[in-house]
Amino acid sequence: MKLNFLSRREAADERLAERIAAATTPSHVAPPPPPPQPEKRWRVSPKPAAPGAVPTSETAPRRAARAVEPPAKVAAPPLPQVESAATLNLSDEGAATAPEPILPAASVAFPIPDDFRPAPRPAFSGPSGKIAPPPPYAQSGESPDPRHILNSIGEVVYDWDIVSDRLVWGPNFAEVLGLGAPQDVATSIAYANFLAPQSATSRYDVVRSGGSDTGSGVAFQAQYGLVSKPRGSLVWIEDTGRWFAGADGLPARAHGVVRVITERYEAEKALAFSSHYDPLTGALNRARLIEHLARTFVAEQRERANFAVLLAGIENLFAINRNYGYDVADQLIAGVALRLRATMRGPDVLARYAGNKFALVLHGCDAEQMEVAARRFLGALGDEAIETSAGPVPVSLRMGGVVCPRQGRSPQAALQHAEEALDLARKPLGLRFVAYEQSMVRDDARMRALIVADEIVTALNQGRIGIALQPVVHAASGKTAFKESLVRLLREDGTVMSPEAILPVAEKAGLIHLLDQRVLELTVAEMVCDPTLRTTVNASGATMHDPEWARRLSAICALHPGVAERLTIEITETVAIEDIEATRRAIAAIKDCGVKVAIDDFGAGHTSFRNLRGLSVDLLKIDGAFMLNLQRSPDDRFFVRTLVDLARHLKIPTVAEWVENEETAKLLIEWGVDYLQGHHYGRAELVPARADESQAVA
Repeated sequence: MKLNFLSRREAADERLAERIAAATTPSHVAPPPPPPQPEKRWRVSPKPAAPGAVPTSETAPRRAARAVEPPAKVAAPPLPQVESAATLNLSDEGAATAPEPILPAASVAFPIPDDFRPAPRPAFSGPSGKIAPPPPYAQSGESPDPRHILNSIGEVVYDWDIVSDRLVWGPNFAEVLGLGAPQDVATSIAYANFLAPQSATSRYDVVRSGGSDTGSGVAFQAQYGLVSKPRGSLVWIEDTGRWFAGADGLPARAHGVVRVITERYEAEKALAFSSHYDPLTGALNRARLIEHLARTFVAEQRERANFAVLLAGIENLFAINRNYGYDVADQLIAGVALRLRATMRGPDVLARYAGNKFALVLHGCDAEQMEVAARRFLGALGDEAIETSAGPVPVSLRMGGVVCPRQGRSPQAALQHAEEALDLARKPLGLRFVAYEQSMVRDDARMRALIVADEIVTALNQGRIGIALQPVVHAASGKTAFKESLVRLLREDGTVMSPEAILPVAEKAGLIHLLDQRVLELTVAEMVCDPTLRTTVNASGATMHDPEWARRLSAICALHPGVAERLTIEITETVAIEDIEATRRAIAAIKDCGVKVAIDDFGAGHTSFRNLRGLSVDLLKIDGAFMLNLQRSPDDRFFVRTLVDLARHLKIPTVAEWVENEETAKLLIEWGVDYLQGHHYGRAELVPARADESQAVA
C-alpha cells in the first residue's frame, strides 16, 4: 500500500511526495503511471453555448484559494459592449516594450520540485522582467497613464463574460504576461491552455467553487502558473477579482486583475520546502518524519500490515570533518542520501534524522525482509566510495531496525527502539546491522535508567547532590597527600546513591555536565573553608570539551585565590585519546587557570608514548582493575610495572587505585609508585552540607 508523505489536506505536498517517491524508485521497479495532464482537458473545441449555460472546459474541481471578504454593497458594472481591448479605457500611448521571460528564483542546495507549492499569501511582488519606469506625471502635470502604472507593477485587468466565455484584457496584456496578442487569448478556454501543470487551482475553479451573490458580487482570489507555449517560460499569477450572478444565481460575469508574483512565489516555495525537507539531501526532516510515522501507524494498523523503521548512522563523520572539511562532509552526506534513495523502493520514505543519521521507513516489511533490505543498503554504501570535490571518499554505515507495530506502537517508541539497536551495532565488535529484540531485562534497565535520571534532576533542584572525599597517601610515609572528591546523591530517605549507579545514566541522559559543575562548586567551597585541603575533581568528556566549562573554572579560580594550585582535574584515558588535539587544547585551558591535570584509569585506553608525552599531564592514576588480582596474575604485575617505568621515564608521578590490602601495597611501593589510594588507606567520607556553600563559590 502506497502512503502519501503528508496529509491529504496538503494536496500540493502530496504531489511532491509522489515526485520524490518516483525519484527514489530503482531501475528494476516499475514507476507509477504518470498523472493526467490538466491542459489536455482544455484542448477541446468550444461548442456553441446554450442560453444561460456555463462552459464546462474546467470540470475537475481543484483546491479553492482563500476566500476574500467582500466589502459592503458594490454595484455590478454594466456588461461591456466591446470587441477590442481599446474600449477598456486604457490608453495605448507610450506602450512599454515586451519584457523578457520571467524566470523562477534560484533554489536551495537540493532542487525544489516544480510542483511543490506554498500556501497563497496576500503579499505584493512586482514583475521581474525589464519594465520601463512610468514618466513623472506629478512633475509634468499630465494625467497618469494607467497602462504605464500597471506595466510597472506587473498587473493586467480583465473582464470575463462567463455565459459566452468572452474574455477581454487590458492593453498591456502582452507586455506583462508574454502570452501573445490579447485576441489570441479571448476566451477562458484559450487562457486555460497556458495553465501550468503545477497549478493547484485556476480562476474557473475558484469562481465555480461556491458562494452566493447577494447583489454586490462575490470576491475571489486564485494563484496559478502560466506557461508561454513558444518559450516555455513559467510565471506565477495572483488573480483577484469579483464575480456576479445571473438570473439563475450562477456566475455570469467576472472582472479582476492578474498580478505577476513569480519572485514571491519562488521565495515562499523555498521557505515551505525547508520547513518540510532537509535542504542538503532533500529527505524529510525529523518533524515531518514523526508526522509521517504517526499516519503510517494509523494506516498500517487499519490494513493489519507491518512496516520497518531503520536508522542508519554514518561512521567516523567527525574524522571526515576534521580531515576533509565540512564542505566535503556535506557532499558525503548528500551522496549517502542519493545512494540510499537509489536502493529504496518507490513507496518507502527517507528522512534526515540527525546530523549523521538517516531514517528509512519501509512499508509492507517484516523482520526477515527488513534484514535483507538492511544488508542491501549496507552493500550499496560499502561497495563504492562517494565522489566528492576532494575525490572519492569511502563511507560505511551501521544500522539498527525495528518492525512496527509489534516492536513499537508509536513514532517515539519505534525511533527509541531503533536507536537502541543502532547503539548495539555501533559497539566496537558489534554487527553492522542489529534488529531490535524485545527484552524484559533491557526494558527493566530502561525503566530504572528513567527513574535514576528523574532522581538526578530532582536532587539537583533540591540541593541533594553532595561530595565524599577519599584520601590519597604518600607511598613512602602513608600520610595523606591529597583527597579525591567523588559525587554522591542523597535520596530523600537519607540513603546515598553510589557513583556507579549515577554516572552512566547521567552521561546518557545529558546530565553529566550539571553533575560535574555541582561537584566542582561543592569541592571549591570545601577548599575555601579548609585552606590546607588539596583535592582532585573528575571531569567527563562532555564537560572537558565544553569551552564554557573552562571559562567557569577560570572565573572560580580568579574569585578564590589560592584554590587553583591546590586543585587537580582528572580526565579518563579513554576520553583523552578520543581526540588528542581537542584534549591537548582542553588541558592547556585548564592549566592556564593554574590547575593541574591528571589522567585517570591509566592503562585502560592504551595511550601511546608519543601522545602521553604531548599531553603534558601532572599525574597518572593507574587503573584500579589491575590491582585487584595483582598478587596472583603475572600479566597484571608485568603491565603495572611497565606503566610505572614509563611514567618514571616521563617524570610523571603515579597513583595506584583500588589498593585493598597490605601485600598489594608492598609490591607497588617496591616498584616505585608514588601515591596509593584505596580502602586499605581509607574509604570516601561524605562531606556534610554547609549552609553557606553557595556564597563561598559565588
